[in-house]
Amino acid sequence: MNAKYRILIVEDDDDISMIEQAYLEASGFETFIVSDGDKVLPLLHVENFDLILLDLMLPGKNGYKICKEIRGELNIPILMVTARTESVDKICGLGLGADDYITKPFDPAELVARVNANIRQYSRLKEANQIELDEKGDEILIGNIRVLLHGWKVYKGEQEIRFPNREFELLKFMAENPNIVFSKEQLFEKIWGYDYVGDSATVMVHINRIREKIEDDPKNPKILETVWRAGYRLNR
Repeated sequence: MNAKYRILIVEDDDDISMIEQAYLEASGFETFIVSDGDKVLPLLHVENFDLILLDLMLPGKNGYKICKEIRGELNIPILMVTARTESVDKICGLGLGADDYITKPFDPAELVARVNANIRQYSRLKEANQIELDEKGDEILIGNIRVLLHGWKVYKGEQEIRFPNREFELLKFMAENPNIVFSKEQLFEKIWGYDYVGDSATVMVHINRIREKIEDDPKNPKILETVWRAGYRLNR
């Protein structure tokens, strides 16, 4: 990793943001700090970043709202940094589109490792997708859902639905392997990779996000089903 990778640090605690900045820049990253939640999205409209470190408790908009807004417009890794330790807060952040989380107080070395892992994974997914596109057709149809492989777009009927990288990769993988049951562990290893810092519970959150977008009734899914004690299956 080197300085071509730009990290946006969204943190209102000066001591924490300076620690994050010092360790990331020592590891070769370029950083930019924002302390006010209201300034994040306007900045993203004029500046390009490769990853966002996003605190939850901020003046102006909180991290949850910012995450939801970013996911409505951009496909970029979001690593939430929070003092909260309850599982519901972590699941909420992942449910709104965060790719990963780290809890304060954190080991700066772990923070750098997670930033590296998320950027590596995004880069790997893009490269793998391009290789596959050279060998596959452009479109997969699942009922009224169209997955455009070259355009990295998903349509439900005539309406385009925005999908971040990992959601798209997960949907694409299952659409290319229909009617097969995959465990959470298998999906995690396939989409996130063996070296990713996280656990297979992340798969459940992403499956639920996909269902909210493609199912007519997400609580009673017909396309992306749960197979009790086995995993998930995409029906096509």
